[in-house]
Amino acid sequence: MTDARTDPETGPETDAVADTATDTVADTVADPFRRELLGLALEAARRAGALLSEGRPADLGVAATKSSPVDVVTEMDLASERLITGFLSDHRPEDGFLGEEGASAEGSSGVRWVIDPIDGTVNYLYGQPAWAVSIAAEHRGETVVGVVHVPPRGETYHAVLGEGAWRNGERVRCRPSPPLEQALIGTGFNYVAERRTAQAEVARRLLPRVRDIRRSGSAAIDLCDVGGGRLDGFYERGLHPWDVAAGDLVAREAGALTGGRPGSPPDGELTVAASPGVFGVLRPLLEELGAWHDGHGRRD
Repeated sequence: MTDARTDPETGPETDAVADTATDTVADTVADPFRRELLGLALEAARRAGALLSEGRPADLGVAATKSSPVDVVTEMDLASERLITGFLSDHRPEDGFLGEEGASAEGSSGVRWVIDPIDGTVNYLYGQPAWAVSIAAEHRGETVVGVVHVPPRGETYHAVLGEGAWRNGERVRCRPSPPLEQALIGTGFNYVAERRTAQAEVARRLLPRVRDIRRSGSAAIDLCDVGGGRLDGFYERGLHPWDVAAGDLVAREAGALTGGRPGSPPDGELTVAASPGVFGVLRPLLEELGAWHDGHGRRD
């Protein structure tokens, strides 16, 4: 077992075992530039995950709210983002950042890190196990590396553009596509009452047409579960770049298709990911059901 001492700004001190494991995974990447980015993302996610697992206060409370009183930020979200951005800046000071909790910098290297320090904050607050650290690296606007570290599961997903998707060092693929009525679909609900009411209506109309619907509370995990064969599909409205950047790459590199409304990439209106056969049926159905807007009867 690793002997790690946790510092709230830098995370647990690394040891040779952890460093070797990160290096071994990253060494499988052919391109030296992407190998460097993957190694840094894996190590930053590992450190943040250790901080969040080992440093969670017993009396953890809400530090702030965002879009609504139930859309919360904890002190650990903030500490995790500081740790990740600090670690990455130490190694690549010219890179840019986009983080859920406010980290924002343009950078000059062409690389931007897209960070969700805790995806599934409410789960983390309540002690539920569905939360993750999500880190993606974009190069000139294209996501080239994605890491989703899920400490409660003991799992780390990673993907490199064009080189497949992996879970704990083993290749993953999405499930063969079943008929839609046999598909297990994940989704999520927004924190704003009007939007979640509309989302509940979409789910009500979709539910009789699929095997069942699951709601984990972490889009990053759901996207990885599509890639890893634990869901046949996933959709959600109202997601942000940090919610999807890493998980979207994992899903695509595992053979899934991803997108937004027909002809569009995943965005705040709608994110859809599914095995190819399910995607071809699910996305047009979600368009018909109005999953991309908050008001019934809207036709844009």
